[in-house]
This record gives sequence, C-alpha cells and structure tokens, in this order.
Amino acid sequence: MGIKISSEPQDFPSNLTIPLNPPTATAGMDPLPQSASASGRSYWRFSKQDFYPEPTFQNLSTYLSALSKTPHRLKDRILDRSSDARELIECKKQSENEMKKCLTWWDLMWLGFGSVVGSGIFSITGQEAHDHAGPAIVLSYAVSGLSALLSVFCYTEFAVEIPIAGGSFSFLRIELGDFIAFIAAGNILLEGLVGAAGLGRSWTSYFASIVSNNPDFLRIKVDSFAKGFNLLDPLAVVILAVANGIAVTGTKRTSVLNWVSSIFGVIVIVFVIIVGFVHGKSENLEPFFPYGAEGVFTAAAVVYWSYTGFDMVANMAEEVKKPSRDIPVGLVGSMSLITVVYCLMSLALVMMVKYTQVDVNAAYSYAFVGIGMKWAKYLVSIVALKGMTTSLLVGSMGQARYTTQIARSHMIPPYFALVHPKTGTPVYATLLITTGSCILAFFSSLDVLSSVLSFSTLFIFMLMAVALLVRRYYVKDVTPKCDTMKFVTSLFVIFGSSIGITILWSSKYRGWIGYVVTIGSWFLGTLGLALTSKQRIPKVWGVPLVPWLPSLSIAMNLFLIGSLGAAAVWRFIICSVIMLVYYVLAGVHATYDMAHIDQQELKLEPGKGNSSDGTL
Repeated sequence: MGIKISSEPQDFPSNLTIPLNPPTATAGMDPLPQSASASGRSYWRFSKQDFYPEPTFQNLSTYLSALSKTPHRLKDRILDRSSDARELIECKKQSENEMKKCLTWWDLMWLGFGSVVGSGIFSITGQEAHDHAGPAIVLSYAVSGLSALLSVFCYTEFAVEIPIAGGSFSFLRIELGDFIAFIAAGNILLEGLVGAAGLGRSWTSYFASIVSNNPDFLRIKVDSFAKGFNLLDPLAVVILAVANGIAVTGTKRTSVLNWVSSIFGVIVIVFVIIVGFVHGKSENLEPFFPYGAEGVFTAAAVVYWSYTGFDMVANMAEEVKKPSRDIPVGLVGSMSLITVVYCLMSLALVMMVKYTQVDVNAAYSYAFVGIGMKWAKYLVSIVALKGMTTSLLVGSMGQARYTTQIARSHMIPPYFALVHPKTGTPVYATLLITTGSCILAFFSSLDVLSSVLSFSTLFIFMLMAVALLVRRYYVKDVTPKCDTMKFVTSLFVIFGSSIGITILWSSKYRGWIGYVVTIGSWFLGTLGLALTSKQRIPKVWGVPLVPWLPSLSIAMNLFLIGSLGAAAVWRFIICSVIMLVYYVLAGVHATYDMAHIDQQELKLEPGKGNSSDGTL
C-alpha cells in the first residue's frame, strides 16, 4: 500500500482518480461482482464534481489564485511530456470501467474500409478528373495513397506500443508535450464534428437525388434565416442520431454490422471496376496529362480527403485483443487495399468517359448511363449511401474514444471519460459528439461546412511523423547532448527544405536549380538523422526505413498542405487562437493539477514508475 497524500489545503484531493476495477476479493473468496460503476457510484450522474473536480475550480477564490499563476503553469505544460505509463495506466483510471477487448485484425480491416471508403471516391473523382488531372487522376490517388500509407505506418507503431483510446492525442502528448497535443486535439475534434455534420448533409442530398432531381427536396427552407443556414435538415439529424446510437450499444456489435455492410459495398465496387474496364476505351486516356504535373498534385491534395478516416480506427486500439498482431495487419492491410481500389476505380471512370465529358456531380452514375446501363446508377447510389453510413458509424466510435482520452487528461471535463460498465463504451463522450454534429448538420449547408474544413488532418499526420522521429532519436536525460544537437539540426533542415519545396511549387517556379537545392537539403537533413544514433528500438512492430519514411511523410504532408490555399491556413490560425483562449482559462489549470497530483502520488508510493522519457 502506498502512503496517502495529506488532506491539508495545499494538497490535492484524492478522488481525482478512481480505480478502474472493484476491490479484489481476499484469498478463498469469489471475485466481487462488477457494480454499476467501479467507484460504487451510479454511472448516470451529473454534478459539478464530475465536471470540474480539480482544486483550481473548487471556488472563485481558488480559480482567481490559479489564474494569477497562469504564466508559470503554461510554461510547465509546454515543457511537460506525458509517458507511456501515464497514458496507459493513470489516465485510464478516470473512466472507472474498462473498455471491452473484443476486436481482431479482421474487425480492424473492415473498420478501416468502412471509415475510409465513403462518398469521396464517388463525388470527388469526377470533379478532379474534369478540372485538374484528367486521366492522370489515377496518379493523384496513388500519390495521396502513398502519403496516407506513410501516416498509417507512424500510427501503427505508436498504437502497437501504446494501445490506448486517445490515438494521435496520446502519442503527441508523450513525444511532443501537453501543449502541442492540445492544439492537435482541438483541431481533430473540430474536424470530426464538422466532418460528421457534412456527411449527414451529404447523405440527405444523395438520398434526395434518388427520388427527386432537387437535392434539397427533403430540407425545410426558412426564409428568415441567413443564407447557408436557412435549409434545415432533420433527416441528417436522424441519420447522425441512429449511427451514434448504434455505436454506443457495443463495439463488437457495431463492428459486425460494419463489415457485413462493407462486404456488400466491395461486391458492387468490384462490379464497377470490371464493367469500367470491359466497356472502357484506351483512347479516352489520351492525353494522359492534359493539365501537367501541377494538375496531378492539385488533385492529389483534394482527393486526399477520400483517404481520411483511418486515424479513427487507430483510436480503437484499447479494444483490440492482440495489438501487436492485429493493429499492423488491420491498419496497414486496409489502407494498402483501399489505395489499390481507389486507383482502379478512378482508372475505370476515365476509361469509360472522356475526362472532358465527366459529370462533376455524379460521375459514376452518368458514366453507366452513357454505356447503356442506366439501372447500374442506382447501385452506385446505394454504395455511396452505404459508404457514408459506415463512415459515420466508425467516425462516431473513433471520435468518442478520442474525446474520452482527452477527458481522461482533464483537458475537457473528466465526466466525458466515463465508460459504461455494461456496454463498455464511452456513452457521455458519444453524446457530446452526437449533439455537436447534429446541431451543425441541422442548420449549416455543405458549402458553409466545407469552408470550415482545412488542413488540420494533414497537420496532425505531419506531427505524427515528427513524434515518431522524436520517439526513436530523443529520450530525455538519456540522449547525449551532441546527438540531441544533430537531431534538432537535421529536423530543422528537413522542415526548412520541405517548406521550401512547397513554396517553390506554389509560386509556379519551375527552374531546376531551386528544386535541386531544396530536395538536396531534404536528403542531407534525412541523411544526418540516419547517421545519428537511435535511442529507442520498437519492442514489437516498427516503421521500416526510419528516418527516411517519416521524413518523406513530413515533406509530403507539408506539400499537400501548401496546395490547399490561404483560406485553410487562416481557418486553422483562427480556430487555434480560440482554442488557446480556452486552454489558458481552463485547460492548462486542470491538466496542471492532474500532472502534479500524479507526481505527488508517485513520489509517495514506491514501486510505480512514470518517467518523463516515455518508457514503461
């Protein structure tokens, strides 16, 4: 038994963390039954202590006192790094009950397929083939797929060693610190809410287009509301509520429903590919590069969104039976398969229809009409609806678990970290995500939602590659000073050269000297890392060709970010500033309290290790 912390005013209350499991029975006795909550309290509760249990928020006086110490606490949080043990053990106590380990590599494969293969391949492909890439759209999908696969590698190594619900949030918190993880978390949550709302609105439009020529047929127009918010969408709210309702009933049940429906989707996709090649004409592929290399990369930045969603599957790591085997097979396998499928589907489209004649709104449906198979367009519509539904389903699961881990750290109220004892799912976190996305979907039109979306996902993927390099090359108080300098210098050169390549391309500069200098600098920076001693070797599964693959991931993500335009950058900056205000007023104080009560407990209770270098 460890020594209890004293209950003097300056100490922290001991009920900030609660055991995950009920007390163990004494020898010779049956285990104690699982109660409604491992803490002995009802799961369905709602009190100030559940939302703000930290000392800072006990009353107005303690809060004002904490605000006066904000500079000190902010510095502490910026410099602090979490650890594997803190994320895997200490933070999980906030949930009171364990999530159920019920997923296998088969589940992860289909969750990946269900989350990624949505409406994007059906809606974006025609638009980008017509406007930017032409027949070379297949190369755009290959480039984006490679970039996504590099990010999958980084996610997989972390998820195998730290199988926790937080995904990128936990990984970044361990390697890049509390502050960077918060900025990442806020942007991912915003993208999740807006993305789910956008899918809900798209579902309504797609369904309406089947029964009517008017995509707004099922919406309610309110003339007194501002444009962009005057088409109310009750069906989108219903679809979001149903998807989240299914997700909250149980992980395994949701997974089975996903892979059964996804198998049907695969059958139709195979049909689309076969018909496309049988009825395709090779002359439709000429000219292959009508818009040049610029068009290929511009389209690659846009179609990249067809690959997003796999990070939601990484958030399911806490519920995987055998992480060391199931996560690499599930994540890497599904993304490799999806890349091949996307390339074949895009090639089938531009072989069936000349790129100049592709319908930008319903490319595949009109392609089938053009070859005399009008009935097949209904199959395409059904698969697109299925894809949007499963994307909502898996996205709901992933976002809820992401939110759970953020709440476990107390960056948002720990109330949303509670896991239901019977379903093994984070009910409150799911309700939070559902409520937010339903409100957005009910009022906001697709053009408003799309203007909010930005490069946040690419930004997070880039940070994940940086975090992987930090994990391999830098361990606090272990890495020699000379190696630290080599690592920092090499990383600086990689970033600088990657940004340089992006700026040159975006400025329409096509001289070979600038690219030789910037690409050469990237190569030398990566070579410098390769010649630096690694401080940690993966215990189970690791990204191959480190540092080359993570370095390439950084360069590709920055390059794709640069293709998105200034509006996306400003959106990111404005949202980050708003998040920073919340962090300074609440998040920094809650996480400061949590970090320092953990430190006091660890000092007073021998035998518990929680080093800042991230080792267990």
